Amino acid sequence: MAASAKSKWKRLNESLSPKLFMKYVFDPEYCLPAMILLIVAEIFVNLIVIQKIKYTEIDWTAYMQEVEGVVNGTYDYLKLKGDTGPLVYPAGFVYIYTALYYITDHGTNIKLGQYIFAVLYILSLVVIFDIYRRCKTIPPYAYIFMCCASYRIHSIYILRLFNDPIAMLFLYIAADLFLQDKWSSGCLMFSLGVSVKMNVLLFAPALLMLLLVRHGTMATAKYLTICALPQIILAIPFLLVNPWGYIIQSFNLGRQFFYVWTVNWRLVPEDLFLDKKFQLLLLASHAVCLLIFFHFKWKRLYQCVRFKLEMKPLPHTLTSSQIILPLFTANFIGMCFSRSLHYQFYVWYFHTLHYLLWSTALPSVVRILLLGCLELSWNTYPSTVFSSSLLHVSHFVILASLWWSPLYTPQKKVVVASKMH
Repeated sequence: MAASAKSKWKRLNESLSPKLFMKYVFDPEYCLPAMILLIVAEIFVNLIVIQKIKYTEIDWTAYMQEVEGVVNGTYDYLKLKGDTGPLVYPAGFVYIYTALYYITDHGTNIKLGQYIFAVLYILSLVVIFDIYRRCKTIPPYAYIFMCCASYRIHSIYILRLFNDPIAMLFLYIAADLFLQDKWSSGCLMFSLGVSVKMNVLLFAPALLMLLLVRHGTMATAKYLTICALPQIILAIPFLLVNPWGYIIQSFNLGRQFFYVWTVNWRLVPEDLFLDKKFQLLLLASHAVCLLIFFHFKWKRLYQCVRFKLEMKPLPHTLTSSQIILPLFTANFIGMCFSRSLHYQFYVWYFHTLHYLLWSTALPSVVRILLLGCLELSWNTYPSTVFSSSLLHVSHFVILASLWWSPLYTPQKKVVVASKMH
């Protein structure tokens, strides 16, 4: 009995020891308690924000007007529009916001919509935390900056009800499934994300590489089919009426953005911002940067893989860094060279920034400072020359740091020779 009490006392002392406390703060292996506490805290934060801060109307009414056209029997994408312009999102968006249209009493019960998006926010955090629990890269204290510290992110989810968070939830579910080696389900989720908003395609170059590495050339065709089929199936009602109208509206890569909303290019004149040559230069720079990272960095992650036309599947699963680092880097490169970033686009990469920063060799103080600079840039409205410049400088520092990431340097095996006696 005394021995049992002594053993319990010893375990209690160990659980309260400063050494263990430091692990729960700084050791990525001990991240679960911090994640649970932050999810609970975020539930209360979201409820308080909904109750105390006024909802801001930007696109919700337009979304409802666009899907109302479908509800009323219009399937020609060229005829679907709202107050902010024509419908420019793929069919998945229409189905999801049609459901929200009915749930929120034709879009009038906005408070209910906010609570639905609060659930979406918490669900997204759960999925993101599961990704990082598997990666074991980010220290527990850094999750505070991912959750409670960003006003803009909470605003995008629960004060403005944009479609971007829905698309990103599908993307994060896909990434989590890839980590579990569930590539068919992951590709399906990826495709559903694209069906809500095209920004998810920024991850596509890295995903194609991962499919080729893990499954080889022949099997990759199957997974690409899984990615393509949902786009066709979901779009059938619209393709039957006006196929060309659907394609040019929902997958319009040349759509012009308004200078007034740009976060990243306020430092250039409006005429340059609207210049097609400038936009083509950004597109070319995006492609070149992806190719450079692929050739000189990403290939290093797969030492036993030979990249050629006919690739064979790997006999083993990929590690978390082999999957997540290229995916998140590809998306980040796309953000760096984007023709225009609007305020809601912050959610496209916000939850990946912490992984990317802690994958570099930067000091933690610099990592946190960069997160602060990005938050400042995205919270400056309207954007200024300074805020846009700060955003580009921060992006450049992160991209350069990713180039020198220690994850791209294979660990050398140290052979210790023993003396012969």
